Amino acid sequence: MTVTVRPAGAADAELLHALARETFPLACPSNTTPEAIAEFIALHLSADSFRGYLNDATREILVAEVDGEAAGYVLLHAHEPHDADVAAAVTVRPIIELSKCYVLADFHGAGVAGALVDTGIAQARANGFAAMWLGVNQENIRANRFYEKMGFRLVGTKRFLVGERWEDDYVRELLLGANASSRALEF
Repeated sequence: MTVTVRPAGAADAELLHALARETFPLACPSNTTPEAIAEFIALHLSADSFRGYLNDATREILVAEVDGEAAGYVLLHAHEPHDADVAAAVTVRPIIELSKCYVLADFHGAGVAGALVDTGIAQARANGFAAMWLGVNQENIRANRFYEKMGFRLVGTKRFLVGERWEDDYVRELLLGANASSRALEF
């Protein structure tokens, strides 16, 4: 089994939507309704949403493939955190958000998420970011263990709206080391 990671291109919007449709529900708490999940996907993870993300100079999407088959993706977003709780919790600038990291269930535990995150971290370092942050549902034990293993330390909490229900997320931050320097927030 060979895992490769590549930048997403304009032609990948439908693929990314298909991956999101399969993977977003896996990260939701069990009490999240199917209607709320469907609404979130329609609003934020549609093919049109991905087209917008792919055309946004402050975002980068990476796709993981296993033996040529799409297995997951990450979305990095270079921006100052808009959420007051996140802005207060993260300590280093410039910072980039690991906005989405989703892997198909068949590839959980196969190194796909690690390859995606490692590639994203390498790109962030190469682009001069001093830190990376993410939000992850407090009930997602598997994801929290993974991010802790990857070096993301718990620095705060925030709320995340799915449908009409507010979810509680942990805010995690990874310091990227001495290679970071001041830079504009775009790729």
